[in-house]
Parts: sequence; C-alpha cells; structure tokens
Amino acid sequence: MIDGTTQKDRDLMMTSHGNNRQVAALTIAGSDSGGNAGVQADIRAFHVFGLHACTAIAALTAQNPYGVRSVRVPDTAFLRDQLDAIFEEYSIAALKTGMLATAEVINAVADKLSTLPEVQKVVDPVMVATSGAKLLADDAIETMRARMLPLAALITPNIPEAQVIAGRDIETKSQMERAAADMFRAHGCAVLVKGGHKTGEAAEDVLVDGDGATWFSTPFIADPVSTHGTGCSLSAAIAASLASGRDLRTAVVEGKAYVYESIRGGVYVGPRATVLGTPAKIDASVVAVS
Repeated sequence: MIDGTTQKDRDLMMTSHGNNRQVAALTIAGSDSGGNAGVQADIRAFHVFGLHACTAIAALTAQNPYGVRSVRVPDTAFLRDQLDAIFEEYSIAALKTGMLATAEVINAVADKLSTLPEVQKVVDPVMVATSGAKLLADDAIETMRARMLPLAALITPNIPEAQVIAGRDIETKSQMERAAADMFRAHGCAVLVKGGHKTGEAAEDVLVDGDGATWFSTPFIADPVSTHGTGCSLSAAIAASLASGRDLRTAVVEGKAYVYESIRGGVYVGPRATVLGTPAKIDASVVAVS
C-alpha cells in the first residue's frame, strides 16, 4: 500500500481512464552528457515506438563523441529508491539495462528485477564505450554473468563483449553462432550477438534461442555521420517492440530497422559533434532474415 491505495486500487483507476493510456518501458543505464548514447538514446527509441519512458540512472558520465572524461556511480541506496519509486506506480511492460558499472550496482538491480518475472528484460552487457573507455569493472564481469544474464529474456552483446562472456575469440560467423548457442545454454536466455564491429557488406547479427539460430542483416551505410550509441539504441528499440506486444524475432527486426534508420539520418549538432537521427518511421523491409 502506498499513500493509502493498494495496487488493485491503482489498476482500477488506470482502467477507468479508458483509452487515455500509454505503454511504459524502463531503462536502467548510464547518462551520456552528450545525449548520444545511454539513457538519452534509450528515451529517443522509446518515444519513436510511442512509449512512455521511465529511467533509473545507474551511472553519470562526462562525455562527448570523442571520449569519456569521467564517470560517477550513484550509491546503490539511491538506485534502489529509483527502482522502487518506478515500480510502485508505473506499469512497466518491458525494460532494458545498459551500463551497470560495478558489482554492487549489478546486485542492486538484480535484487529488484528478480522479483519481477512478468516484466520482459533486455540486458545489454555494456563493458567498453565506442571511444574505448572501460564502463564495467573487471571484478563485476562474473557478477554480470551470475546475476543479470539469467534474468534476461534477451542479452545483446557485441563481439568484444561476447568474447568476454563466452571466454573465446570470435572472428567468423560460425564462431558468432557457436558463442551465442553456448551462452544460451549457459544462462538460459536468448542471445543476440551483434556483428557491427566486423566489416563487410552487411551488418549481421545472430539470434539464438529455443527455436535455434536466426541471422538478421541490414546494408552497411557508407561514411555514416554517427554510429555512437547504436548498441544502446538497438537494445532499447528491441525492448520497446517487446513492450508493444511483438514476439522476439519481430522485435529484433524492428530494432535493427530502427538502428539502420538512425544511422542513415545522423546529424551534426556542433562543429564536430554528431548524433544518430530520430527516425520518423521504421521500415522493416530493410532487414533480411535467414
């Protein structure tokens, strides 16, 4: 009970408003002072999908597209308060996690999320920024494996992150698929290994879940204005699609299409600073599925 109302009371009040309702999603991640990645990128994705965006700030970064200058991690009591405040009043359909910098932060988030089996969870195991700055403490990697990954409906590591989680080098498509399959068996969650760190004629990602392996690809965009924040944007868009009622494969297609359009629409916001675009529409036909 909060302020004299029970959860049943709040559900009835929400129902009584008829069509004046909006699906809510949550990001638990770091703040990017430049607005390219992290929570700011997640909010953009949620809004494009027509969702209300709730945020729990797990880290604060001083950064721009050319580097991370410093990082501050709020105390876990404050993070727990943010999560409690959100889940007491908002009907979260799906969530994503991003930068969870320390073992203490991971444990605080996992403690809360383990009580919410009904909420679909996309875990982006952020370890290193695009600029090369480390965003996950070395001693937190095992905590991520043990506490967060088993809670996820989907994890979205890029190739460097997948190499750390799987404990092996990944250089080929077959190695991507084997690593994804091994992570699926080890952690019990669907795995999307992102191939954007590889070069070629297409951006190829592989999904492994209980139905086997599926590849998703979009054309490479030559000389993009910006790619900073694409990983955050993909996991947020997938979470938004899941929150909207899509199945996992459709959500991955829509997430890939969202990122493709975001890269294609990149813009300058300073003499050198650039940012991903905000798509006016998402065309799923740009994503090839095999």
